[in-house]
Amino acid sequence: MIQLSQMMNLIYNETLKMVRKRRLLVIGLLLLVLLPIFTYSQYKAIQDSVKQVGSSDWRIVLQQQIVDQQNRLSSSRIPPEWKGLIKMNIAQQQYYLDHNINPNAPGAPTFIRNFVEQTITLFLPLLIVILAADMVSSEHTGGTIKLLLTRPVQRWKILLSKYITLILMISFVLLTTAILSYLISGIIFGYRGWDLPVITGFQIKGNQLITSATHLIPQWQYIVMAYGLAWFACLTVGTISFTISVLVRNTATSMGIMLAALITGMLLEQVSPYWNAIKYFVFSNLRLTDYLSGKPMMTPGMSLTFSLSVLTIWSLIAILIAFITFQRRDVLE
Repeated sequence: MIQLSQMMNLIYNETLKMVRKRRLLVIGLLLLVLLPIFTYSQYKAIQDSVKQVGSSDWRIVLQQQIVDQQNRLSSSRIPPEWKGLIKMNIAQQQYYLDHNINPNAPGAPTFIRNFVEQTITLFLPLLIVILAADMVSSEHTGGTIKLLLTRPVQRWKILLSKYITLILMISFVLLTTAILSYLISGIIFGYRGWDLPVITGFQIKGNQLITSATHLIPQWQYIVMAYGLAWFACLTVGTISFTISVLVRNTATSMGIMLAALITGMLLEQVSPYWNAIKYFVFSNLRLTDYLSGKPMMTPGMSLTFSLSVLTIWSLIAILIAFITFQRRDVLE
């Protein structure tokens, strides 16, 4: 009971440190500034599609998208691999048409579903880097590391309290993002649509789209699963950022390393998606929501189980390195 009380006090102190740094305030301001921009851009994209097609009927819009993609297939500039992905997209859109399901029905719930799918690889991880990149390195910058390590508390408990606080903050940031996305986008798109049917269960084998396992679920259930996967991806990013913060004593350096790693991972997916080794890189496995929506993965051999396993292994290795380093660190350094 005493041990639990001690840990709770440590977590409380770390939470106060996080609040005093005003990182949560910075993240909140970023969301308040950027979410209206994202909302307007999606609204403008919808209006442009309607204007281009000449109809607001989602079926006609979707049919036009299918036609546009079929025309792209005739281009000799597109590599054969890309043509395979386009064919799968066409098959998926045709499936929506055949079953009379609008994949982009207007509404705030649809917006937050699309938002988490589009931001899971860069924007959301960047928010987590802002939180985690200085949790330990700031102790060096502020000169409090010696006081921290000479306290009559075991070092692993100090580091564990910081990590638990990070997990709580990651959960808070994602929850805040979902709530603000809903409130802001609902001003334009309306607040209905939680019970709209969404198709999930698409499977991809080679260049074939398998629809035998597809089924309908309410959109709210899809959103819960999508944000759960986003939470897991952000937790991995947070864990690695946390470890870098232990290894590096400068906050700016810690953030720079993580930003470079995130951007490099995204570029590798674009530049060399068919390099088989890329699937073992941590930042190539963040797009977990693609498995939920049935979007084809560029690198062969990837699945939800595979990506979850890769992220878990990277997280375990990172946190093990963090604890070993923190335990052995010289107080006089």
